[in-house]
Amino acid sequence: MDSHGTGEGPSATGPASVEWAVVDSPIGPLLLAATATGLVNVAFHARPAVRDTALGRLRARFGTEPVEAPASARLAEPVRAFAAYFAGDRQEFGLALDWALTAGFHREVLRELATGVPYGTVVGYGELAARVGRPEGAQAVGAAMGANPLPVVVPCHRVVESDGGLGGFGGGTETKRHLLALEGVLPQPLF
Repeated sequence: MDSHGTGEGPSATGPASVEWAVVDSPIGPLLLAATATGLVNVAFHARPAVRDTALGRLRARFGTEPVEAPASARLAEPVRAFAAYFAGDRQEFGLALDWALTAGFHREVLRELATGVPYGTVVGYGELAARVGRPEGAQAVGAAMGANPLPVVVPCHRVVESDGGLGGFGGGTETKRHLLALEGVLPQPLF
């Protein structure tokens, strides 16, 4: 399945299974979760409280208990892709995605971000709103970024304020700076 998997949720035959694992990264532990459709969730700072919140959201959405599966075949490629990205060896994730945790305007904005804002570039909130036909929707774009269930893969870190400010970020501004420096948008920190 391509990165535009429907991810409409549980099938008529029962709830979708969700497998997850926590992986280390230069920006802290990440929770990665996948369904048979594709990667469905990435959560920053995946320590117990954050992990429990993410798993609760997945449980509620899919109607089944997410299964911890660090050796999961579903997670193998996402784990490799993240490792290569953080090593500077991968610019495109190219993963199958399950969009089940987003809908409507948010999904529309996130899909545009995933396909229309390449590695090493940034876009303003207002410009992204205009790209999806809602030029007055910069604040709504900000809300979509805050609710992005697939950060880094769907690169909300590449969305910045029109005056050049970083803007908000669910993973924190230091994480956003780190990702933008990795992609060459900002200079690498001196220490």
